[in-house]
Amino acid sequence: MAIHPQAGQLASHDSLVNIPELMTAYFLKKPSVDIVAQRVSFGTSGHRGSAFKVSFNEHHILAICQAIAEYRKGQKIFGPLYLGKDTHALSEAAFQTALCVLTANGVRVRVQDGGGFTPTPVISHAILTHNDKADSSDISDGIVITPSHNPPEDGGIKYNSLKGGPADTNITNWVAKRANEILFEGLVDVLYQTEEEAEASGLIEKFDYLNHYINDLENVVDMKAIAKAGIKIGVDPMGGSGIYFWEPMAKKYGLDITLVNKDVDPTFRFMPLDKDGRIRMDCSSPYAMSNLVKLKDNFDIAVGNDPDYDRHGIVCAGFGLMNPNSYLAVAIEYLASHRPLWPQTAQLGKTLVSSSMVDRVVLGLGRVLCEVPVGFKWYVEGLYSGEMAFGGEESAGASFLRKDGRVWTTDKDGFIMALLAAEILAVTGKDPQEHYNALTEKYGTPHYKRIDVIATIEQKAILGALDVKDVKQTELAGEEILSVLTHAPGNNAPIGGLKVSTQNGWFAARPSGTENIYKIYLESFISEEHLTELEVEAKALVDSVLSV
Repeated sequence: MAIHPQAGQLASHDSLVNIPELMTAYFLKKPSVDIVAQRVSFGTSGHRGSAFKVSFNEHHILAICQAIAEYRKGQKIFGPLYLGKDTHALSEAAFQTALCVLTANGVRVRVQDGGGFTPTPVISHAILTHNDKADSSDISDGIVITPSHNPPEDGGIKYNSLKGGPADTNITNWVAKRANEILFEGLVDVLYQTEEEAEASGLIEKFDYLNHYINDLENVVDMKAIAKAGIKIGVDPMGGSGIYFWEPMAKKYGLDITLVNKDVDPTFRFMPLDKDGRIRMDCSSPYAMSNLVKLKDNFDIAVGNDPDYDRHGIVCAGFGLMNPNSYLAVAIEYLASHRPLWPQTAQLGKTLVSSSMVDRVVLGLGRVLCEVPVGFKWYVEGLYSGEMAFGGEESAGASFLRKDGRVWTTDKDGFIMALLAAEILAVTGKDPQEHYNALTEKYGTPHYKRIDVIATIEQKAILGALDVKDVKQTELAGEEILSVLTHAPGNNAPIGGLKVSTQNGWFAARPSGTENIYKIYLESFISEEHLTELEVEAKALVDSVLSV
């Protein structure tokens, strides 16, 4: 996919999303379950879509929230539901729809005291701290209304389980199936009350998410070390839900934090265009992060986060934006040696499409690697039990245990990954990029790439159902193929695609759960030329399968 000529530049005024038109589409356009793209479908992180495409509209939220309410009742979940939202325009509308359905079903709902936005990790943290002290009659779960880093016209909703993280596929499959039944039956089973009735119900409970989360941060990150070292931290909230957390955090812990952008605008007009010329709040993209990268020399560490704050972007002075894979390797290497209360047997997790640098680091540490499919839901059980100390994704999402080895969040936490970069510099005197450079001297230099390819729903289905026997080749880019995987070695869960590995390289191909594309991930520990050879042969292999 070619880089758009305006990538990294601000969008023209006439190309910004028309918010009144978008909101009108949310309320007036009605999905048809006869059209696959308009059904409820939970991908790797909830149901996402756009009101313009009739894939995220009021009817979807009515049906999904009714299904969740019925699921909670069936599972005897009677505690408060923690409800959060990000700064996308559709999030506010969906938030109000959700409140009206949930309260009509008798669900107690906890919302941010004083209104405002609530990041994904803050919801996960609230669920876990609540359930840690609750009896069986008062256990809680949550909903986060967010399409993550997706463009301004998109919306999303995800359900977080009793264990704080993204619900597993058994739960989301049930919710999606029931929601589609509700849509097909014309919403007759939806219990709904007006906003005024919801407010008067006594079921909406104000909760101080902000201080509840901030006051606990010192138990997961060494805030004293950051303050003592005087680390200058630049923060671009990127118009996201965590924007009002940073200054109270700085005040409580005595941190030197500067917000370089305090704008919140549902058009996200302040965001530089991503590689494809669209506004996308992807903090791992050098194009979307170009505003912050320009300021890199003004700070010791600069960080950015996506709208729901489950992702992180790390900018090091004198270098720029770190590759997310590089930071994962550094974070694991640092944490494994600076968290003495973590059990030595605790696993360190990576997704199957993350860099093999992580594999080499974990092996060098003498620790246990757990390699799982794409999707943070695969880390929930391990982080919850403490059997997994760290779980990370190549798409710049991760979380880790408290200092004492207990669970912090079981969803991705952009705050703590951003603060960890400052801790690493404060404690070691070297920033994460300097640490990564040392890792390459020890383990070699990887060359990594991800390609997005347009695909039909039918092609995505074929790719997601591949079998080991579909790969006939014995060599890849001049090396013997050592393994072909359709299930992750860490938990034997289906990849939804395949991964082919040699001694010094690999590629993985999988369909996107939220977009009409498939993704090819490639890595070579030999050279850029070898990476190109891998790319050519990987595309040819996937094309041969899709053309059958």
